[in-house]
Amino acid sequence: MRVVVDVMLKPEILDPQGQAIAAALPRMGFTGVRDVRAGKHFELEVDAEVSEQTIHQIADTLLANPVIEDFTITTQPASDPVRPA
Repeated sequence: MRVVVDVMLKPEILDPQGQAIAAALPRMGFTGVRDVRAGKHFELEVDAEVSEQTIHQIADTLLANPVIEDFTITTQPASDPVRPA
């Protein structure tokens, strides 16, 4: 089973990477993008017996900093191809 953990800064936290990307887009000729928030995307291949609680603990203690970041967890069958975010 594939578990996908997406980590984003909380909305109230300043996102300098997102701001840098947003500032670069018009210079590169891309228009119409009002805001960019940058985050992290993790894909974990896990055995079927790994519980949702364990995945949540991994995300909460290792993949994300819960003080400044939120995360979402989704599961996919392992046979699904890896899709870029």
